[in-house]
Amino acid sequence: MRERLPHEIVASVLAGLTAFIGGNALHLPPWAIFISWAGTFLLGGPSLANAGKLWFAMPAGSTFALVIVVIENHAGGAFGDGQWARNTFQALVILVVNSALMYAGRLKALALIPGMFFGFASYFATYFGGFGHDPGNVWVAWLSVVAMNALGPVFAYLSTKLTFATADAPRSPVASETEPVQQA
Repeated sequence: MRERLPHEIVASVLAGLTAFIGGNALHLPPWAIFISWAGTFLLGGPSLANAGKLWFAMPAGSTFALVIVVIENHAGGAFGDGQWARNTFQALVILVVNSALMYAGRLKALALIPGMFFGFASYFATYFGGFGHDPGNVWVAWLSVVAMNALGPVFAYLSTKLTFATADAPRSPVASETEPVQQA
């Protein structure tokens, strides 16, 4: 395939457009698009099947991260208020919830465990980064990151389609040595 527009330029223009998506009143995390955009290509490129895998796995991963944050926010001081006590409680919560995430990967719909970790990490970065129209709100952070992660496969698709690729032109046969060369 021959690209009429270089993929590097098309992808860069699309990447630039994320500033308008993130830089609005909703304060959405534009980098979350890049996480799932890259994930799409790690799966082999844009396709409905690959997008579907990410669209199931990433919100699931974000949900597991949301559970950790909710538990931490409501019971983080269960072992005491000291840093060691809080860290111990957090470690136990992560152990349990992360184990649940990994076991959930045994379900066919969630078998893309790296995709769940993309969503998991994206949620933490969104929540602790203060993204969303209501920074610090666990549910707004979840909605924001799920929406932005969902756009990644769309951007991956657009980054290939907007190159306006065409099939390679057929090559003209080379005259063999035994054929006479015609002169104009």
